[in-house]
Amino acid sequence: MIITRWQAPQVPNKSLMKFIFENEGLDVLEESFEPHKKISEHRHPFCEVRMIVKGEMLFNIAGNQFLLREGDRVEIPANTKHSYLAQGNENCISLCAYRAI
Repeated sequence: MIITRWQAPQVPNKSLMKFIFENEGLDVLEESFEPHKKISEHRHPFCEVRMIVKGEMLFNIAGNQFLLREGDRVEIPANTKHSYLAQGNENCISLCAYRAI
């Protein structure tokens, strides 16, 4: 798992985030989660790459919990158990892409 925290003072907008994904050769999709929406533990046969556009999301990846905020990114290796929970009182919007292994 690779967590990248956005360090610059200004958080990138959705267009820039899409550009970053596309520049890596990834097809991106946008997902919106209602407040406190939980995605149960699951795994994929591919790497999941996710970046937070708006809001916050609490992740549990292989027993490690951490919070991602706007601009933060996570890469979840293939076949790794993970779940996540939208935080706050507004919808959490994220961009998601999948990388073949």
